[in-house]
Amino acid sequence: MLTLTAIRTQTQEIIERLAKRGIDRTADIQQILSLDESKRAKQTLLEQNLAKGNVLAKEIGDLFKSGDKAAADEKKAESIELKEAAKVLETELTEIDKQLTQKLYEIPNAPVAKVVYGKTPEENETVYEWGVDPVLPANAKPHWELTSQYDIIDFELGNKITGAGFPVYKGKGARLQRALINFFLDEAIKAGYYEVQPPILVNEASGYGTGQLPDKEGQMYHDKADNLYLIPTAEVPITNIYRDVILKEEELPIRNVGYTPCFRREAGSYGAHVRGLNRLHQFDKVEIVQIAHPSQSYEILESMLEHVKMLMTKLGLKFRILRLCGGDMGFASAMTYDFEAWSGAQQRWLEVSSVSNFETFQANRLKCRYKTKDGKNELVHTLNGSALALPRIVASLLENNQTENGINMPECLHPYLGFTNIN
Repeated sequence: MLTLTAIRTQTQEIIERLAKRGIDRTADIQQILSLDESKRAKQTLLEQNLAKGNVLAKEIGDLFKSGDKAAADEKKAESIELKEAAKVLETELTEIDKQLTQKLYEIPNAPVAKVVYGKTPEENETVYEWGVDPVLPANAKPHWELTSQYDIIDFELGNKITGAGFPVYKGKGARLQRALINFFLDEAIKAGYYEVQPPILVNEASGYGTGQLPDKEGQMYHDKADNLYLIPTAEVPITNIYRDVILKEEELPIRNVGYTPCFRREAGSYGAHVRGLNRLHQFDKVEIVQIAHPSQSYEILESMLEHVKMLMTKLGLKFRILRLCGGDMGFASAMTYDFEAWSGAQQRWLEVSSVSNFETFQANRLKCRYKTKDGKNELVHTLNGSALALPRIVASLLENNQTENGINMPECLHPYLGFTNIN
């Protein structure tokens, strides 16, 4: 969440940056400032009350020692009144603090200067494009027909077992999934990332820590009995490794990579754009996460972009990079780039990765800090990126590499697959 210090000292700038999301948060910011002012005023009164109570306690002790019981009893009555007043102030402070925290949780991150104003995906900026359109046979098919033809992904069987959005991968389809996961993990490890395998269920504190709660509560699968959530991305458990942690400055940046299945309740609309692998409730993803020094985070963001670029070029997929406008960014992001792969058979772009810098927004919730050389504790910056999410990568690979004699696999996957062609 945004820090109170930033809201106090950069009020108008924060309001203007939030406006890039296409929303006016002026009233919310003013309410936060009002609650903060009330909290600080009551905190001052409480501290004065406690200080006066300490003085009275000494005076009462001295009066009892001197034998002036009447005066001591009078002071004692005053002390009781002070203690009752302190209890009232503490109760009021607790309620104000609760309101203030809740209000802060409701405010999204403020986009940085490079992010343009906008409300819809059409207002995103294309900043990079690579590759050429695939040459497809005359009878080219979308991936949902190819998966049925070659019996590698069964959507109906998944529907029978669980429901729509939970496909069953079979034979070479299952091996392709495993190959992509291992390829993405190996490339990240080569780039200096440290592999972790986190839980796929997280507690409420973890959801609040990375900003999924309360913003995306309805989009997460929730086990009410144990109050645990199925993760929407490995970003959540991996980043929460550093919740309530004070790091050494020389430890930064910390680079982690992890593979997990991911789960999202988001209901899909009808039509070709959500058919097959285009939108699923369960899917596999390899995620890269960095905990960074604030002075290095945007340089690191660029390095993460280069890493995803490398994966896309090795896979031979035509792709583009978009810098998202304010209204299309995630709740916690200060700046986000989306990677989109070209789907030859569908003739449309498919989002396959998001790479984001959250600056201190998640770190403030997580209380993740580093100790500077002069002994101060400062908030880190957190970043993450899909490297990569599998469903639409698989869709693009199947569609763009189809031939009259089957589907050719990219050379970089051959050592992982044990085959070069799906036929």
